Amino acid sequence: MRDITVSALDTKQCDLIIEALKKIRGVKIVNVSDRTFLMHIGGKIETNSKIPVKTRDDLSRVYTPGVARVCTAIAEDPRKAYSLTIKRNTVAVVSDGTAVLGLGDIGPYAAMPVMEGKAMLFKQFAGVDAFPVCLDTKDTEEIIQIVKAIAPAFGGINLEDISAPRCFEIEARLKEELDIPVFHDDQHGTAVVLLAGLLNALKIVDKKLEDIKVVLTGIGAAGIACTKILLAAGVRNIIGVDRYGAIHRDETYENPYWQEYAQITNPYNLKGSLSDVIVGADVFIGVSAPGILKVEDVKKMARDPIVFAMANPVPEIDPELAEPYVRVMATGRSDYPNQINNVLCFPGIFRGALDCRAKEINEEMKLAAAKAIASVVTEDELNETYIIPSVFNSKVVERVRQAVIEAAYRTGVARKDNIPVGGYTGQ
Repeated sequence: MRDITVSALDTKQCDLIIEALKKIRGVKIVNVSDRTFLMHIGGKIETNSKIPVKTRDDLSRVYTPGVARVCTAIAEDPRKAYSLTIKRNTVAVVSDGTAVLGLGDIGPYAAMPVMEGKAMLFKQFAGVDAFPVCLDTKDTEEIIQIVKAIAPAFGGINLEDISAPRCFEIEARLKEELDIPVFHDDQHGTAVVLLAGLLNALKIVDKKLEDIKVVLTGIGAAGIACTKILLAAGVRNIIGVDRYGAIHRDETYENPYWQEYAQITNPYNLKGSLSDVIVGADVFIGVSAPGILKVEDVKKMARDPIVFAMANPVPEIDPELAEPYVRVMATGRSDYPNQINNVLCFPGIFRGALDCRAKEINEEMKLAAAKAIASVVTEDELNETYIIPSVFNSKVVERVRQAVIEAAYRTGVARKDNIPVGGYTGQ
């Protein structure tokens, strides 16, 4: 009997190895297990008590009758929920499972492993207690009302893997109707990390945000958010391209978000395909589909082209094909340099927002987060294959946290008041 661990490239190679072993005389495969699946048995997160309950006295304080005094204190001053409950450090990770990673609409049950993983990353990187809330509804209004109803228990809401265009209305309504941060990570997390990478890439090619021409493919949730943060950062010339070609002002679009997009982008009102409008572009940003950017397109770009091909798991262009023609290449994959990974963003952004009890996460806070992430890469370290720090760089979360807090105070969304704990005063 032998227990053998095999590292394979993918499940297809695993199957080939198993079949090859079966053909060896004298070998009988008793069981095959997958370490990824083993990590998920019983789920990946749990709830732990912070206070040991060992005596009747302990019990009477954490539960009845002592807890009644704490409840009364909060009822008299609801702000005390931040000092006397888990609210101040807890985030809901809310999804309906309609736009999960590269899997699409797989539903709330199948989305749970992703949301559990997100909660793990919140805790590991930023000490934030996050909990998955997977909703068995696709109704926009129902999702909004459910999140509003559970909001008292949470200090922030992270929206995750909700399909466009519903995600826009859900986030906008919740931001308007709640007084805690609401953040759709698929939009803004991607945008923040993209901007961080671009800031450093432009240092390498010695170009400025206000001078560059950007072509972006995929005018969905991430694409629109990336465009808006780039405009806020100072980019003036962005052309959005979808399957029908460049988005321009002479067209009337059924999608109201595309109609708005046409008004704020493409200043020269260019028309045509990706191959047409990419001529002379300094930067290509892809949040769209595999293989849509061709080597011939890259050759048409300006000197020292920068390519962010972020479609997952297969990018818009194979990095190895693009490498001879680009100066800086980034993807969404971990097996290539310069991974644009949201994990660089959301732990620190929420840590900062929770710590200053921000009412929202606004554009200034996102811009500050992007600059903070970029600043982790020093001038000595910066090169074509290292424009963005590793998610395991211990400086990232604290740098982002501090920048977010400063921006929150600067823009007036941080709550400055100290909350009294309450209890016996001797009076």
